[in-house]
Amino acid sequence: MKQKITLFIEGLITYDYLLFGLSFVLFLFFIILGILLRKRTFFALIFIILGFSTLLLGPTLGYIKLHETLFKHTLNLQSQKRLEFTKAVVVKGDITNQSKRVFKECKITASAYKITSNKYKNYFKKLKPFQKMSIVLYDIKVSQTRNFKIIVEPFTYQYDYNISLGADCR
Repeated sequence: MKQKITLFIEGLITYDYLLFGLSFVLFLFFIILGILLRKRTFFALIFIILGFSTLLLGPTLGYIKLHETLFKHTLNLQSQKRLEFTKAVVVKGDITNQSKRVFKECKITASAYKITSNKYKNYFKKLKPFQKMSIVLYDIKVSQTRNFKIIVEPFTYQYDYNISLGADCR
């Protein structure tokens, strides 16, 4: 857990620090407004709730949206093939850099998850894949498309499954 937190902090960019700082300043602003309006209970309560929601949701949702905007990319799954003589699945795809920045690195993850006839169960099964494999691509220039191949092994699952791709670029 300590290693994950350290990697997260090392991966932060200047915009992330600005976002976190702005969220904290807004939190303080709303709390001070709530304290100043303590005689008007309704408004004080609204500002206190607004302050804590800004503190909790601002950095989380802001981080997600900020990285979706700054590091925009398109990920295509071209093919997936289960190998016959080896317990593995070969996943081929490509990634296109659609942002205005050069990606220093992109961690691409192929996740295998079970499928059922129930669409709600399928949604939850996507959240908890039974097998994952990742690769890292370096130096993807603006508007460049790079092909990749991921071998998911050992793959011993015998029933219906789907493969999904995800990428975290910086």
